[in-house]
Amino acid sequence: MKTTILIHCPDQSGIISAVTTFIHSRGGNITYLDQHVDQQADVFFMRLESDFKKNAFQPIDFKNEFNSTLADHYQMEWSLDLDETLPKMAIFVSKYNHCLYDILSRFNSGELNVEIPFIISNHEDLGYIANQFKIPFYHIPVTKDSKQEAEKKQLRLLKEHKVDFVVLARYMQIISSGLINEFPNKIINIHHSFLPAFAGAKPYHAAFERGVKIIGATSHYVTEELDAGPIIEQDVTTVSHSHTIKDFIAKGRDLEKIVLSRAVAQHIERKTMVYNNKTVIFS
Repeated sequence: MKTTILIHCPDQSGIISAVTTFIHSRGGNITYLDQHVDQQADVFFMRLESDFKKNAFQPIDFKNEFNSTLADHYQMEWSLDLDETLPKMAIFVSKYNHCLYDILSRFNSGELNVEIPFIISNHEDLGYIANQFKIPFYHIPVTKDSKQEAEKKQLRLLKEHKVDFVVLARYMQIISSGLINEFPNKIINIHHSFLPAFAGAKPYHAAFERGVKIIGATSHYVTEELDAGPIIEQDVTTVSHSHTIKDFIAKGRDLEKIVLSRAVAQHIERKTMVYNNKTVIFS
């Protein structure tokens, strides 16, 4: 049985030795280990992948022993995930289809090891894509007056299907604190990287008028502070005076779908850790 353990705690000597010895003594074989120390915050981070004999590994017993033997002593925040358990990912979209197509294509080809129980949209426009990939589609309209009720419906679906995390694949609505608090560091968003310089409905037009030389995209976890959550993935590409506004938009959308899919893959593979509104991304 393959497992992934994520740990962060105050930095101190002996952590790696203690953890690896513990796993070895329980019959585990460590196949991957990476660690990082934030020297300014004096915090230690570690990610381990291990193999255990399936019949000899009991997750509940392991967690209890790990807590009493190591976690309490080293003041660890930690998690254990079993690789055979696929996380459940819900997708929220509006009218733009580029990120949705990219994620579903990667999912369909086996690149993303998840279950997708449903897609939610505040518009009906992209229902045909969900039908193409045979994924349930829920149209939940959102207006100023109905926003609270709409989020209650969304949350009810998320809980009914035991969803682990949410991807906003160009979902053009602000997520409220109620939903964020239910899924802390488990809602992934994507947007262009012109913020805060070129905010508003037409950022690529504004960037074109300013004569920018690079454009980019940022994927991050959603927090109550709009577009200011812990960054998971970013990328940029160059542009020049020869590019039109149409070119800017096309390049931007290409970046958005690539950056979002990278961020989603890193989250699925348990390679992200959040601390003080920043992320540690393991290789």
